Amino acid sequence: MSKLKGLATGIGSLPHQDTDDAMDLIFKYIPNAPFWPQLPSRDVREGMIAQFSENIPCLKVNNSGLYFDPRGKEEALEKFYEKAIAADLDYFKISNVYSLGLYKFYQKLTGPRLEAAEFIKLQVTGPFTFAAAINDENDVALLHDEVLMQVVLKALSMKALWQITMFRRFGKKLIMFIDEPYLGCFGSAYTPINREDVIERLNEFTEGLRADDVLLGVHCCGNTDWSIFTDVKNIDIISFDAFNYQDKFVLYADDIRDFLARGGIICWGIVPTQGFTGEENIEFLIRKLRQGIGNLVNKGIEEDLLKERLLISPACGLGTFALQKAEKVFKLVSEASDFIRKNF
Repeated sequence: MSKLKGLATGIGSLPHQDTDDAMDLIFKYIPNAPFWPQLPSRDVREGMIAQFSENIPCLKVNNSGLYFDPRGKEEALEKFYEKAIAADLDYFKISNVYSLGLYKFYQKLTGPRLEAAEFIKLQVTGPFTFAAAINDENDVALLHDEVLMQVVLKALSMKALWQITMFRRFGKKLIMFIDEPYLGCFGSAYTPINREDVIERLNEFTEGLRADDVLLGVHCCGNTDWSIFTDVKNIDIISFDAFNYQDKFVLYADDIRDFLARGGIICWGIVPTQGFTGEENIEFLIRKLRQGIGNLVNKGIEEDLLKERLLISPACGLGTFALQKAEKVFKLVSEASDFIRKNF
């Protein structure tokens, strides 16, 4: 666990169209926990929803994006469950036309870059975010269709497992993030789901992914009921926007204490993405991080434990950023990581 202290990683999306440029950025600034990049500017199929849609019944992609096509639904569902029951991971793979960054990243790891990697970070869009983003033929989100929601849960879990199986060959510890920005609105009138349902489904989703060589994380870049994630038994890492929401996060100190006590880790998204100006500096960000840790210590959580179970990252993905600003974000993340590993 000591290797984790201050380790820097990324969330997922980058603004690049050139995959080699994206790789250079990742391995330059976060070589110890590199991740494969989602590149939505390169292709519509690399958006965080479309990217994981292959072979999910009734989902199609065209130049305008992802859409629902109900034709042949029953046959598609039958084939889907045949493949799921057979645990046919190849059927659930993410092909290179949907994620060129994943395959380029894999190739880079077969070279000298692997030596510096202490962890390899992967990601999958979470089932609630995915299902809330797609409407069926009646213009109702898949989130509210019990059959299709179950399909989404199974399909995305299998796509995560396919990644884990693919990257295991490198012999490194893996970090798998489940990206759930939709749950940042949990509790509002716009997210008509209940707490018990979220916990139950995330427990189901993560059950087949838990392994000794895999840390499972959940990333939510908004404000939410953080006890949802602390109560999911298979979640090892909670990733949050520590620049904008640490005051809200601290309200769940009792739940965070229990989470840490069972081995949990917090990924502090300390470099802002929402409202990033480019004028931020390392001194300000470290001061803000210390403030967040101090607030949790004041709530009765052991300081050394918080520092040992600490990852850092940008607050969210950078898919909409200008290239120069994206590099500034990663430079700050790298500098913060170096400071924490030497001084905390």
